[in-house]
Amino acid sequence: MMMRNKIILLACTLMVVVSGCATKKYKNVPYLSAAAATAPKLNVFAKRGHPTRMPVLIFVHGGNWNTGNKNQYGFFGRHFAQRGVLCIIPDYTLSPDVNYDVMATQVAQSILWAKAHAAEYGGDPNQIYITGHSAGGHLAALAVVNPKYGIKPGVVSGIILNDAAGLDMQSYLEQQPPTEAADYLTTWTNEPEQWHNASPIYFLDKDSPRFMIYVGSKTYPSIAEGNDRFLKALHAFQPNVTSVVLQKKHIPMILQYFWPWSRRYGEVIAFIKQ
Repeated sequence: MMMRNKIILLACTLMVVVSGCATKKYKNVPYLSAAAATAPKLNVFAKRGHPTRMPVLIFVHGGNWNTGNKNQYGFFGRHFAQRGVLCIIPDYTLSPDVNYDVMATQVAQSILWAKAHAAEYGGDPNQIYITGHSAGGHLAALAVVNPKYGIKPGVVSGIILNDAAGLDMQSYLEQQPPTEAADYLTTWTNEPEQWHNASPIYFLDKDSPRFMIYVGSKTYPSIAEGNDRFLKALHAFQPNVTSVVLQKKHIPMILQYFWPWSRRYGEVIAFIKQ
């Protein structure tokens, strides 16, 4: 067992070294207009060798809307960059400092930044995709499908949801009104109209980008139920979309990307190339 653990550790170390040599990280890049020094920033991961016209993938981290940061997900950015995908990972201001609306606004700004600047890093501004895990999946979808955030149809070519939470916050909060626990009262407010506006499910239409949806079979019941309702609503516009159900709990749905041999990389890139 000890020898096996040493081999795994050596393999992981070698993997990080090879990945780092093949990719370049641009860290703490400002993306908010007229932003203060303390404003959220983003990291960009590009393949070395100056390739051009790479598809762009924005990853929005999860963390229940009140935890997490971009620097925890370097493995995600490096592994996609190795495969010729320009990966952008933004931070966003967390609750209780702001509510969901500010977070979604910032995610939308990261999309507009990618549209304006991706080419400077070898990316194709006409091939922008966005993905997110948990709360990040909610914010990624909301920033794109709710027109108030200013992302016009066609700017984002596709959305990949990874065990996304909050897709129908209105239904969830009507059953479990927000309290101070987990900063939910600050995140969602106590106004039902805000709960509706926070729910991507109510803004799907014929102009919505293509969706790819991953759900863990062992995830939280609220996430499973929300994804099921979301998929049914999406079928009015994209009838061929089906959920990719994986035999995993919620956190392993993102941790699987730590391994460069994960099948998820090939699946996401195949979706991008469709």
